[in-house]
Amino acid sequence: MLSSKVPLEKGSKKLINAWAFYDWANSVYSLVISSAIFPLYFGALFTDINTISFFNYDIKNTAVISFVTAFAFIIVAFISPLLSGIADYIGDKKKFMKIFVYMGSLSCIGLYFFELETIYMGLFFYFLAMVGIWASLVFYNSYLPDIAYPDQQDRASARGFSMGYIGSVLLLLFNLAMVMQPEWFGISGEPQEASMKAMRYSFISVGIWWSLFSQYSFYYLPKGNNRIKVTKDIFWNGFKELKLVWKQLKNNLGLRRFLPAFFSYSMALQTVLLVAAYYGEEEIAWASSSEKTIGLIVSILLIQIVAIFGAILTARASERFGNIIVLVVINGIWAVLCVIAYYTRTPMQFYIVAGFVGMVMGGLQSLSRSTYSKLIPETQDTTSFFSFYAVAEKIAIVIGMLCFGLIDHFSGSMRNGILFFILFFILGGVMLLRIPFKRT
Repeated sequence: MLSSKVPLEKGSKKLINAWAFYDWANSVYSLVISSAIFPLYFGALFTDINTISFFNYDIKNTAVISFVTAFAFIIVAFISPLLSGIADYIGDKKKFMKIFVYMGSLSCIGLYFFELETIYMGLFFYFLAMVGIWASLVFYNSYLPDIAYPDQQDRASARGFSMGYIGSVLLLLFNLAMVMQPEWFGISGEPQEASMKAMRYSFISVGIWWSLFSQYSFYYLPKGNNRIKVTKDIFWNGFKELKLVWKQLKNNLGLRRFLPAFFSYSMALQTVLLVAAYYGEEEIAWASSSEKTIGLIVSILLIQIVAIFGAILTARASERFGNIIVLVVINGIWAVLCVIAYYTRTPMQFYIVAGFVGMVMGGLQSLSRSTYSKLIPETQDTTSFFSFYAVAEKIAIVIGMLCFGLIDHFSGSMRNGILFFILFFILGGVMLLRIPFKRT
């Protein structure tokens, strides 16, 4: 893709929109693969059995997803500082972002071959797609201080999440039509067979959408800081820069107190979001498989639509009350929702919880990103700080997914894992109160 001939100025509406448009491109992965169609497809594959054999040891199928996800985040946590360090020194982080976008989108297309007979290959594509999406977000998030000034960052971050919700809902509606009425799209076979085939076509649509719409962002986003340094140990520069960021925390009270809080509630938040659809598929008493399919997708759509307004309202609330107060309140709401989710068993109860989840889901993610962006010192080395942020987030997810997978496997129920995260939302909220108040 050709670069823009005239670089857009920082703070310009066009540049911010081009940055936010990557959320439109990549959020279809989070919705269709992580949250809606793939969990349904995965559950349908295991109607007769619920275990997968690894080295002659049977592991509960949903626990396998938790473990594969945790392993993917271990890889992302390790390679992020390596790649961000290299990108920062050669001054072209966009190139690395592209690599992971294309790897992830091609892996989504590869999920078309995910079947019981090819379960290990399918899990490998699932693993690569997850590495692709999260590694690309390391570079994407690091652009926020480069494209927007501090007073623009809350709204820019919220705009990205909102655009992501809108774009992903549009593709999900198209995929839903394919799954529910496959004959409209020329997909033949018995009803169940045709629906399963439509789900596999949905994975292809995600890969194409993600790759295609990323091009707009790639066209306008700058390469990076344009600083070129070539050293014999450039490969380890990322870890050296993480060490420098760690040292800088000693002199930055706000960051030093924000990051542990973020680690705590992010572990709970990201794990809950990653397992929510599997939870609904397994733990809710649906009347039939068709009601389950429609019900889960409707609940996911409800979350996405409500989240659009939730992200915007959160940005507005932060302008009035300050980021920290709003983050504390949202963490409290999440803790209450976990308690309610534990007792949720009927579809109607699930829909109600989904609506409230939508209100606070995007708000916590969006506001955390912009709060961190405003707390980092004024520097051009934004990639290193966001790499540190990403590593903290990924390690939190690894711990969260491993704990959830172990609880699920040994207790035989995903429901018990939900209670585990209440403590971390509360702990995160309490630790946020230690951050100096300056309407940050």
